[in-house]
Amino acid sequence: LSTATIIAVGVNTDGRREVLGVATGASEAEVFWKGFLRSLADRGLRGVKLVIADDHKGLRAAASKVFHASLQRCRVHWMRNALAHVGKAQQSMAFAALRQAFLQPDQETARQTWRHVADQLRERWPKLGKLMDDSEHDVLAYMAFPVSHRTKLHSTNPLERLNKEVKRRADVVGIFPSEASIIRLIGAVLLEANDEWQLQHRYMGLEAMGEMLNPAPTNETLQLPPRAA
Repeated sequence: LSTATIIAVGVNTDGRREVLGVATGASEAEVFWKGFLRSLADRGLRGVKLVIADDHKGLRAAASKVFHASLQRCRVHWMRNALAHVGKAQQSMAFAALRQAFLQPDQETARQTWRHVADQLRERWPKLGKLMDDSEHDVLAYMAFPVSHRTKLHSTNPLERLNKEVKRRADVVGIFPSEASIIRLIGAVLLEANDEWQLQHRYMGLEAMGEMLNPAPTNETLQLPPRAA
């Protein structure tokens, strides 16, 4: 029986990455996500304003209810989904058009550009136009935060190396006798990664963290989670 393994990683107030938790279950189900996020909250996770992930309706609903947080849909994966609605010969042109929204200086301008591009493209590719209509808020959520942090917030790419290592170690075993055995193996990989992160340079510098934790009154901010208990 196949099962999904969920890994949560955050950035603490020191600007360092930490593994927050791991669980197995039905990754599309809101009840699973709600239980997982509540377990993190019970261990002391607070101040979460943005959850970055692929497109999971269950996670979106759970994040809103448990942490009152927005969901940032991974921009990289979204772009792949968007270009799948376009013929290969036109993908470069469509990519350049879609990218215009991401080049804007603030969220409002990005949204205006997004809607303008959607109106330009929907006549030729109606499914792409609908995708843009449905996903605007999630894909552009990161634009509400300071410019210096946006490259760390718009996609799940920083997790790819960790996911690849987890998959590599799991593939060696192949079939697990129980969910507990999955957690033991993957938990060991995550502990190694967590220890390594503490020895590396900060993922977000102290100056950037200061801007985020002590913003000017007119700036929108991201409150980063504290160290998990």
